[in-house]
Parts: sequence; C-alpha cells; structure tokens
Amino acid sequence: MSIPNDTSPDLWEGFEHLDPEEITGTPWDEPVPITARPALPTFPVSTLPAWLGDMVNGVAEETQTPVDLAGCLALAVLATAAGGRAKVCVRGNWREPVNIYTAVALDPGNRKSAVFDLMVRPLLAAEKALIELSGPIRAEAETTIRLAKAAADKATSKAASAEPGARDALTTEAIGLAQAVEEMTVPAIPQLVADDVTPENVGTLLDQQGGRISCLSAEGELFDIIAGRYTGKPNMGMFLKGHAGDMIRVNRQGRDAQHIDAPAVTVGLAIQPEVLDSLARIDGADGRGLLARFLYSKPVSLVGSRNLSPELLDEQVASTYAKQLAGLTLALADWTDPAILTLTQEADAVILAFQRVTESRLGKDGSFASIVKWASKRDGAVARIAGLLHLATHPEDGWHKPIEAATMAAATELGDYFTAHALDVFDVMTASPARDTAYAVLTHLRASRLTGFSKRELFRALPRADFPAIGDLDPALTLLEEHGWIRQQPAPPRNGRGGRPPSPRYESHPRITRAA
Repeated sequence: MSIPNDTSPDLWEGFEHLDPEEITGTPWDEPVPITARPALPTFPVSTLPAWLGDMVNGVAEETQTPVDLAGCLALAVLATAAGGRAKVCVRGNWREPVNIYTAVALDPGNRKSAVFDLMVRPLLAAEKALIELSGPIRAEAETTIRLAKAAADKATSKAASAEPGARDALTTEAIGLAQAVEEMTVPAIPQLVADDVTPENVGTLLDQQGGRISCLSAEGELFDIIAGRYTGKPNMGMFLKGHAGDMIRVNRQGRDAQHIDAPAVTVGLAIQPEVLDSLARIDGADGRGLLARFLYSKPVSLVGSRNLSPELLDEQVASTYAKQLAGLTLALADWTDPAILTLTQEADAVILAFQRVTESRLGKDGSFASIVKWASKRDGAVARIAGLLHLATHPEDGWHKPIEAATMAAATELGDYFTAHALDVFDVMTASPARDTAYAVLTHLRASRLTGFSKRELFRALPRADFPAIGDLDPALTLLEEHGWIRQQPAPPRNGRGGRPPSPRYESHPRITRAA
C-alpha cells in the first residue's frame, strides 16, 4: 500500500482550520510529584539504661501512648536532675551542658497528662526532699540575719547618741554591721520544675535556683508566652541563653540586678501538632535560632487501636525509677561548679565519626541543607544526650568516670532519631498546608483510576474525618491542579432555568489511570 505524499494538494483539503487538540485533547505536561511523608522512626528505648527504659516501656504500655512521649520526657527529666550541674568535655575547649529542649507533638486525647504525671512525679518528690533538707539551713540564715540586723540597729542607735569624740568610730562600726546584713541572704526554697512561666520569671528563678530551672508541661503554652502573649512581642532571649549557657545580666528599675554566669534551662513539652506548624510564624524564632534548639518528636498516635486492658506499670519498676532519679537529683543538687564529664578515646572516635556525617550533609546539596541551623547543633545535642545517658547509667558516681563508647553510640542513635523527626517538622513548617490533603486525594484518584470526576462525587467518596465539608477540598484540588495532576473542565452552558450550578468537573492526568 502506497502512502500519499504529504505535499499532495488534495490530502489536507477541508482540514486547514481544524485544531489538532479538538481530536487528541489538550496535551498533558509531566506532573510535579506529590509524595507521602516518609515514616518516622520510633524512639529507641534500647538506648536507655535498664531502669529508665523499663519505666518508659511500662508507662507507655499502661497509658497506651507512643513510647516516644515517655522516652523524650525521660531525657528531659534527666536534664532537670543534672542541668547546670554537669558539662560534657568533648574535645579541647568544646564543652556542652547537659540541659536540653524537647517537644513532642501529639493530638488531644493521647493521655499526655497521665504520662507526665508518672514520669515527673518522682522528680517533684525529690524537689520536696530538697525543700525539707534546706529547711534548717534557711531557718539558720533567717535567724542569723535577724540577729545581725538587730546588732546593726543597736550600733546605729549607739553611734547616733555618742559623744562627738567617739561617734566616728561607732559610726564606722554601725556601717560595717549594716553592710554585712545587706550581704546576707536566705537561700530560696528549692525548685526544680516550673510550668506556666514568663521569660522574666525564668530569669528570676535562675537567679534564685543556682542558675538552673526546668519547664515541663503537657501543654504548649510556653510557646504562646515566648511569642508574646503577655507583652505583645516575642521574648525569647532568656531561652536562647538558657540553652547555650551564655551569661545573663538583667537590670530593671526598682528591682535587684540578676546575674547568672552559666544558666541552664531545660524544657520538656507535649504539644499539639498544629503548634509545631505555627512555630515558624513566631517573629525571630527561626532567625535567632530558637527552633534549632529543640529536639522534636512526632510519634504516631495509638488512638483507635489502643489495648483497653493493658499491663499496669510494675510497682518495682516505678520504685526503682523513683529511687535512681532521686539519688541523682540529690547527689548533684549542691554542686556549685559543674562536674566535667570526659570521654574515653573510643567514645571520642564515635562522636568524631558522627561529626563527619553531619558535616558531609550540611552543604547546599546535602540532605541537611533544609535544616542547616538545626543540624549545626545536632553534634552538640548528641554530646548532651551522651552526658545524660552516662549519668543515668552511673547515677551514684558518674562524675568520676569517663563516658564510654557504648554510651556515645547510644546517643548517636538518639541523634539520628531526632534528626529524622526534625526533617519532617521543618518540612511541614515550609510546605504548603494543602500538601498532605492533596496527597490523600491523589492516592484516592489512583486507587479509583478515575479519568474524570466532579467535585461533589469526590467529596462523597472521601472520609469525612479528613474532609468534613466540601469546601475543605478546595486547597487540595488547587494544589493538584498547580502540580499538573488534574485540570478543571469548562463549565457547561446554563439553560437559564436557575437552580444550583453544576459541580465543577475535573479531568485526571493519564498517569493517574495508567496501570501500575
């Protein structure tokens, strides 16, 4: 069969004004991928010493909550006990304090308060013991001050009524006694944990509590306070310096100056996921490095699949946890100069290898490029975690022993865990809010292999939990259209009879209907 020459004058006769797209349809461009978020790792409980790991597993089982919540809180509790009282000497002059900031994102209904109660209550018991132990010391200081003030008042009166020849000497004595009274202080009532505090209160507590304080809460109100709930503008300086250990000097009119050489603030929060998503909108939170200081966790909720008859927390496990935690807290409570925790050569080799991995991924094409500020602190975070794990392993005398390689390896495993979760958190902060819902719609279209659909038909087919109202589809459909996965068809002409307009119709990209 011969093929007509395409130059034949009769071949295209009658087709001159025909648009090829009327026959083949509008061509599709290659769509931009919309992928699911990778599954995040579960908190590696095996990295914790047995007494602490058993408590984390037991609390998670009884409360039917992800182990991530109790695990992250266990680290924050350890940091509360040791914060401001120990530093890790990694290499040369590189020293890391052992206070940390953790934030676990879980929806309401996940029994966060129950987990906090079980994990924090023994810490509060240790705080109560410190208060009782300090009672006689405070009583002695109060009595000494009263006696000294009475002596100073007596000397002042004596100087005021003295003969001119003796007045100078008596005045000098009265001034000296008055100055001595001014220098005397009554130790503050010990406090390890604060809850709903302003940055100003944090400074006061640091000044009173020997340079350390911990903020532990099952709510995310601390972020609201930092964002300026009470002042109308962000106030994060205290938390920036409290994490790094930078000197704090506060001078306010009408109040005593506050001077903290090496502040150590610990933060342990359980917040709702949307709070994490809104953190980036706090003015200066990213630029000044507040977001980079947190160790994030986004566990999968167990709601809907919980065991309604779980094993209860073993009393011996809870008792051992309380005993070990109290012992560590009380042993370090009176330290004024922090204990310096050194590394064995093998432990140094472990963290050096971890550092090389971090450095290799920080470049503009590296996997940490999107979280470069956070990742720049990840090696320091691992050193801090190693210090906490070391003290938990040796709660009675850890300050006399170097950190071993196995402990550092466990800390690097936790470092990888927090890195994976940080990548997801920062991705959510910067991604389109419709990304996840768009992926859910795309997954449905692929499963149904729909070549076309109306908005109303799609809404009826999707779960109400994900799309309560038909308007909730709009952001997802817009994003899918922008990425080239669907396109809206022209509305049919109206017949002039009024009534509800037809639901918008969409055409699907051929790749949606193509067999896998």
